[in-house]
Parts: sequence; C-alpha cells; structure tokens
Amino acid sequence: MITMAGNKTSRRERIKKGIRKHLTGTVERPRLSVFRSNKGIYAQIIDDVNGKTLVSASSISKEFAAAGTKVEQSKAVGKLVAEKAVAAGISKVVFDRNGYLYHGRVKSLAEGAREGGLDF
Repeated sequence: MITMAGNKTSRRERIKKGIRKHLTGTVERPRLSVFRSNKGIYAQIIDDVNGKTLVSASSISKEFAAAGTKVEQSKAVGKLVAEKAVAAGISKVVFDRNGYLYHGRVKSLAEGAREGGLDF
C-alpha cells in the first residue's frame, strides 16, 4: 500500500528529474539549489561542471541568527546566501527549486536572494 508521504516524495523526485534535464549550473552561471525540510531551509550555489559547492547557507547553521516565522527565516537565508555569493564574485545564477512549488518558503528564499544582489 502506498502512503501519502510516498506519493509526495515520488512526485517531487519526478518533477526534480524533469527540471534537471534542462537546468545545469556552469562556471559563469552556477545553480542556486533549494532544499526545505520541516525544521529548516537550505540553499547552495553549485557549479555542476566541476561538481563543486561554491556557497551554502541554511537556517540551522551557527552563523544564521534570525527569528520569526519559517517564511521570514527563508527570506533571511536567501539574503545570507546572496551576500556570500556576491563576496565570492557570483552575481548571476540559475534558480533550481528542486521539485518544490514556487510558493511560500521557496518563493521567499528567492525574493531574499534577489534583494541580496543575485540575478536570476
């Protein structure tokens, strides 16, 4: 018997595979990948050509200090990853929502990254 959680995760994985067919991060324009869990949200800027993570930020890291709702924390994580990226010399990225709907926490992370100086 298939449970509801199995349906949600398999649906997200199917969407994720479809997105990744057309989306890759290059040296000039790396990929901003988002992962969300019940406890936190994570963002990485990845160079897929070399297979390296260039910048990362999460809501559960020690350097992150923002209170509020999960949506507000997501926006702060977006700003944090954008600040780190600009400091590393990255200004343009490709946004990878990782199979999640562009809504709520994922959308607020993207808005925070745009406010922080990333272009996508």
